Amino acid sequence: MNDWPEDGGHGRGSANSHSEGARRMRHVQRPQAPQQPPRYDQGYDQDQGHGRNQGYDQGQGYNPNFTQAQGSGYDSGYSSGQVYGGQQGGGAQGGGRGNVPPPYAPQGPGRPAPDWRKRAKIGSIVLVVGVLAWGIGTYAWASSQMRNEVDLSKVIERPSEGDCTTYLIVGSDSREGMSAEEKKKLHTGSAEGKRTDSMMILASCSSGNTMVSLPRDSWVTIPSFVGSESGKQYPARGGSKLNAAYAMDGPELLVRTVEFNTGLRIDHYAEIGFAGFANIVDALGGVELNIEKGFKDKKSGADFAAGEQTLNGEQALAFVRTRYAFAESDLQRTKNQQKFLSALANQAATPGTILNPFALYPTLGAGLDTLIVDKDMSLYDLGKMFFAMKSVQGGDGKSMNMPIAGSAPQGSLKWDMPKVKQLVEQIRNDEKVTVESNR
Repeated sequence: MNDWPEDGGHGRGSANSHSEGARRMRHVQRPQAPQQPPRYDQGYDQDQGHGRNQGYDQGQGYNPNFTQAQGSGYDSGYSSGQVYGGQQGGGAQGGGRGNVPPPYAPQGPGRPAPDWRKRAKIGSIVLVVGVLAWGIGTYAWASSQMRNEVDLSKVIERPSEGDCTTYLIVGSDSREGMSAEEKKKLHTGSAEGKRTDSMMILASCSSGNTMVSLPRDSWVTIPSFVGSESGKQYPARGGSKLNAAYAMDGPELLVRTVEFNTGLRIDHYAEIGFAGFANIVDALGGVELNIEKGFKDKKSGADFAAGEQTLNGEQALAFVRTRYAFAESDLQRTKNQQKFLSALANQAATPGTILNPFALYPTLGAGLDTLIVDKDMSLYDLGKMFFAMKSVQGGDGKSMNMPIAGSAPQGSLKWDMPKVKQLVEQIRNDEKVTVESNR
């Protein structure tokens, strides 16, 4: 018995007389896997290839790594190698594309969107650090320019300290550093040395700031003192004008004289000469002022019409120095000085000046070169002084002359001492000033 069919084929053992030939073998159907939709991520399987297969197979996808040698046994000598980033080789080793994404697969996440809140925060920090660095640098530079020359420790027999901070502000007729042309232009003359041209007390208090002008012709007693340079003891000198104290021994004796005659302790001293005053005004681009009544004065060079106007340095100096054009002479001049200094401080102590380097540095440079202060006065104290002056101009304080009781010898002015004592007590105790000047 054999498996060869007896349907006419010729083969070994046949009863037919024909020669043995190829006999047909019963067709055996191999089991096949269920068909699936074509897929393009699977490799070629040799077991399913028939004849010269070009890489497509039922249930299988196109295999870029398939070679003819795998399909038909023919090797052309060409190797496709690694295609599209897949593994080398193919066939039964599971080659082909492997885990490589298809050509049009979505790409990975791109560059993240910028975090604007974080950038704004970093930018703000950088800005603050820059402003602080600029402010500290400016403060250090300005502090180095200050002339801390007045030694108040040399003043003897001083009154007790009060609740307010007090400044003695002095405008001198010093011509230090001025050329002959500048002296002529500013009508200052060529007198040697220096004298006080204006004096005022500024009391910076929580109850309100007060500016009190001291007429240079005030009739006072110059007390005993120790010479600031010589160290010698000098006796008291009664019946003198206030500005004589400055002429005798400078700022230290002037402070000593003011304290002795008022009973008010002076915490800080600030003095500026003609040139420095004019330069500050010019550095600010002029100072706006309302002059209620026009006046002229040949000695000071003043020539003003009434109304709102901007004064340059030369005009400002003429305005604060004029005395002979007024019936009240020195009393009217002190009022003009207060008015102008308050306007100057109001314009200087503004964000437009403080935060603008092109305005701040020229102003500081012009003022600090000629501004003389006491040894304990810092740039911070100087700033507080200017802001206190500004508040007086803004209506948050009071400006007045020292109360006057009448005339004294040599055309001088006698203080109203009961009112002076009341004024001093209110300042020392940080009370609102209610005293009024007589003129």
